[in-house]
Amino acid sequence: MKLNATTQRILLVLLSVALLSLGWLGATGLTLLIALIPLMIISERYSDSRGDWWRMCGWAALTFMLWYAATIWWVWIATPIGPITAAVVGTFYNLVAFMAYHYTAKRAKRAAAYTLLVSLWIATEYAYNSADVMTFPWLLLGNGFSGDIWAVQWYEYTGIFGGTLWVLASNIAIFEILRSHTTTAIVRALLIVTLPVAFSLWLYFSYTPSERTTQIAVVQPNVPCYEDERLEADMMNPLDEICTLVESVPAEASFVVFPESALVYLPMIGSIDEANYGRITPLLKLLHDERLAASKFLFGASTTRIYGTTPATSTAHYHSRIGWYDHYNSALLTNYDGNVENTYHKAKLVIGVEAVPLKDLFDLFEIDLGGISGQLGWGEGAKVFENDGLKLGPAICYEALYGEYFTGFARCGAEVMAVISNDGWWGNTPGHKRLFDFCRLRAIETRRAIARSANTGISGYISPRGNTLGERLTWDERDVLCTEVELRDEITTYTRYGDWVARISIYVALLSLLNYVAYRIRRRNHLVD
Repeated sequence: MKLNATTQRILLVLLSVALLSLGWLGATGLTLLIALIPLMIISERYSDSRGDWWRMCGWAALTFMLWYAATIWWVWIATPIGPITAAVVGTFYNLVAFMAYHYTAKRAKRAAAYTLLVSLWIATEYAYNSADVMTFPWLLLGNGFSGDIWAVQWYEYTGIFGGTLWVLASNIAIFEILRSHTTTAIVRALLIVTLPVAFSLWLYFSYTPSERTTQIAVVQPNVPCYEDERLEADMMNPLDEICTLVESVPAEASFVVFPESALVYLPMIGSIDEANYGRITPLLKLLHDERLAASKFLFGASTTRIYGTTPATSTAHYHSRIGWYDHYNSALLTNYDGNVENTYHKAKLVIGVEAVPLKDLFDLFEIDLGGISGQLGWGEGAKVFENDGLKLGPAICYEALYGEYFTGFARCGAEVMAVISNDGWWGNTPGHKRLFDFCRLRAIETRRAIARSANTGISGYISPRGNTLGERLTWDERDVLCTEVELRDEITTYTRYGDWVARISIYVALLSLLNYVAYRIRRRNHLVD
């Protein structure tokens, strides 16, 4: 039985959605190498009329919206506005690139359309990745290989935008086989698909581990995020449980890493005034064991900076009793005596939760996460925490999605990374699993080992090759891990130059658009065929 055109297009859309989604659902991301071909087949079957342009736009929009729905639905559990905003904005960016390809392919040479698809897609991904507020880089194509670290060891040179380039080039090359059926197209596709994998495998097996190591402990306290859940679990005051976990930390640990928001759940803490850290010293002493006198402790916390009568930042709030102030999602470094030695403020904030677009208009959507709500203050950038000359970078949760920002810790001298997170807001869904996997890509890009402490699953360690080290603590587990990790100080190409692939793509996209305009003018004047 022959299917009608509409049914065929529906099936092609569903096939494209499935191939796009697998990398974010715990399966391989290698299906991305053919994931856009079904859409390109639909495009090929439409004409260059205005009506067909809009029909193609509808199918493409449906594909990208379903892709978002299939992969980030779990964000709804914490904030309904989050996945809706991310899907609408992300779909718009994807449509800009794909519909520019569709339009150009009908009116210019095929090479021009392909160049525009690749360069404009990467440029729009970069725009989505670089925005301050309207940013959600979860579905950048290069992130889809977080479960295939053996295939993308060359991210140390290109970052994830090199992965996006590989995806788009492979789709185009394989699609050309379907169009031309030539030996040249087959050979070209084989080279584009296989050479990056071969280079990656060579990098993987030729990697030489560093002889310099240290032991880092990670604590997973498994404190329920929502107040009603903490009340039901009788964990409104988890101090005793956390103190018990500290007793399991080996004395050799150079750093003891607690998760994001760790101090928020302790009694009489809440949001800590930066001008009076001494108030929390007695409580912090309770969490320190005399065996760990040589260790430093990294805690996730909520901090407050008070400005008084002057709103020092655009994010400042006003309270009649204290005046203007900012809330921060912070990491604190403390010593055995409970004194705060250093503070780092999160600089990449979660859209709709920590960073609210048009916050005066959308206060309705602000929700309470970690004892704070609404628009937080922006951190000033990467820094390092030290213990006896050992330098550690303290990234917080969502910041592990931003490759170029993450490299800032290595440029500041970090020899090893800690990522602290609080993933319990979404329940036992794919969210916390992918956050751990994305850290594997950051490890490859910077060639830094990562110790990850989550409030609940997944806590563990990642080698500079992106491999998982030792045991992991998964969902709903409470325990302590301590593992020896590498210390490295070399600077990778990606660490030094950041998202150079994306920046070049912006220029190529602009030149491609200008070239298309010039081509159409010359054709209108019968200067070209």
